[in-house]
Amino acid sequence: MSKRKNTFTSWRRRLAQRAVHAGWSWVREAGSVSAEHPGRYRFGSIGEATRLAFPLGTVFGEPWIRLGSHCIIAEQVTLTAGLMPDLDLGPDPILRIGDGVVLGRGSHVIADTTVTIGSDCYFGPYVYVTSTNHSYDDPHQPIGRQWPRMEPVEIGPGCWIGTGAVILPGARIGRNVVVAAGAVVRGTVPDHAVVAGAPARVVRRWTAGDGWQPPLRTPAPVPIPDGTTPEQLRALGELDEDVVARLAALEPEA
Repeated sequence: MSKRKNTFTSWRRRLAQRAVHAGWSWVREAGSVSAEHPGRYRFGSIGEATRLAFPLGTVFGEPWIRLGSHCIIAEQVTLTAGLMPDLDLGPDPILRIGDGVVLGRGSHVIADTTVTIGSDCYFGPYVYVTSTNHSYDDPHQPIGRQWPRMEPVEIGPGCWIGTGAVILPGARIGRNVVVAAGAVVRGTVPDHAVVAGAPARVVRRWTAGDGWQPPLRTPAPVPIPDGTTPEQLRALGELDEDVVARLAALEPEA
């Protein structure tokens, strides 16, 4: 094949690639769901600046789903209220999501009975929250044909739910709780705790009297001071470790 033909083919491929990427960006923007642009979805409420990214996962029972403000619902997130579409679930919401909640890509929130997620909760990708579990009481019937068990789920505000965690029916998770990646949570989790494992258990907890027990192994990160400019951050990034250590040892007044 001649060099000229190779150049032409490469040019066409680059042009096609740019067109595909530009088209997909437009589709993602046009297909996202918000209060201003709900599309075919009729949620009970969607707060200000909340957006569901496109493509969405399975979504039904929207009239019984209430989303707070400034939420980020990533791609392929499933949100359902009720066992199946087109049911009348009564006057009250079934799935409540507070303000500032982030649901990571591919997560599922299945609310056949009430599920409440408090404000400022962050979910990693592929988290599974369900208020329903299969029952297997009758040994002579297929498990999938037996009526499931349902219990409300409540996740308190300020929690961080790690990648691949599973929150089972009846779970009551307190405020500012860390759920480790892959943990399977059931029952009650106290405030300010870290849980891990399957089934999850408390591996660390904070109380006013004792602080964190067991103690944290690393110091808390220091937030960037208010008023710091991008130029100052870039200048800090160019300093070597010795200079940074000497600066850290200075008194604040210096």
